[in-house]
Amino acid sequence: MSNQKPHPRRWSRFLLAVAGGAVVAGGAAFLLGHPTSPAAAQAASPAPPPVTVSAPVQKAVTEWDEYTGQFAAVDYVEIRARVSGYLTEIHFTDGQLVNKGDLLFIIDPRPYEIELQQAQAQHATAEATLDLANRELQRAATLREKDFVAQSTYDQRLQTMKSAAASVEAGKAAIRQAQLDLEFSHITAPVTGRISLHQVSIGNLVAGGSNGTPTLLTTIVSLDPIYLNFDMSEAQFLSYERAVAEGRLKSNRGTGVPVFARLTDEQKWTREGTLNFIDNQIDRSAGSIRARGIFPNPNFFLTPGQFGRMRIPGSEPYQAILVPDASVVTDQSAKLILTVAEDGTVVPKPVRLGPMIDGLRVIRSGLDAKDRVVIDGLVRARPGTKVTPQPGEIKPAATAG
Repeated sequence: MSNQKPHPRRWSRFLLAVAGGAVVAGGAAFLLGHPTSPAAAQAASPAPPPVTVSAPVQKAVTEWDEYTGQFAAVDYVEIRARVSGYLTEIHFTDGQLVNKGDLLFIIDPRPYEIELQQAQAQHATAEATLDLANRELQRAATLREKDFVAQSTYDQRLQTMKSAAASVEAGKAAIRQAQLDLEFSHITAPVTGRISLHQVSIGNLVAGGSNGTPTLLTTIVSLDPIYLNFDMSEAQFLSYERAVAEGRLKSNRGTGVPVFARLTDEQKWTREGTLNFIDNQIDRSAGSIRARGIFPNPNFFLTPGQFGRMRIPGSEPYQAILVPDASVVTDQSAKLILTVAEDGTVVPKPVRLGPMIDGLRVIRSGLDAKDRVVIDGLVRARPGTKVTPQPGEIKPAATAG
């Protein structure tokens, strides 16, 4: 056995190793003997995800149904010749506004002036014949009282007088007909409106209404007021009828139902009119029914044939609950709104949707006015999980008028 003493440097290394092991062992014992406290564990776990919530908007609204329609003139007139002859004068500029009674065309009136003079001459001849027949009848009546003429002679004179009287009446009718033909040679505007271009130039022979198809000279459309025709489906028409029967809507067949229109490049519904016609039957081939509104057009801005959008009330005014359409979640065929309970739990609520109004979706049923609706952070909200609700606000979009 050796009595050699350990080297001092090796001894110091040994003591350091022992001390380090003791420290590691003590630390492990400390960690194993003193587990983490609940508060520290809670601080170490992540907080529930934040979402923005808001109570739904409550607002008095009227539901509107929109349709595409086409403007049409209240009065559309085809100006056709009523007598034949050569066109001699045109008294308008193509496309101008004309008033009722304005002179438009003149067909050569000279033949009709001659016919009028002939009718007047024939009438004068008939009156002279009637005067002679009356005189002869009066003489025959006097002689018949004294039995100087036969009864047959008196009867002949009476018949001659009646025939002459009939000729006078025929002459009067001929004069009226000639006067009418002469009047028809001067064609005037039957309505006030905008006239189209002339279809026949001066010098052309036009055919009147009594000889085959009359010649079309031009057309006139009235401008104020103006119609807006549109079609609604059978299902839409039935929904209106149900609403009227249940007292939820006034009858659309009555007068004074307000309707609004706008053109294709307009955003606001500034043109107000009334619904004045719904057809009496549904088109079986199309499954729709024709209706129309009437609108004032004092500045003649609206033109027949233009397309426009029409909206009519689909309900009476009522207090509605509205939410952003982005807050609506689709679960197969069901529509859901995610709400947050008092304890922060996400609660889905099945709802029945209505139309869009002012950029918000009407909720017909399933949602309470006091519910806290998730309006932002839907991807972080899972039904049954906890979230951190943060207050927000639902703002309606700028109304389109």
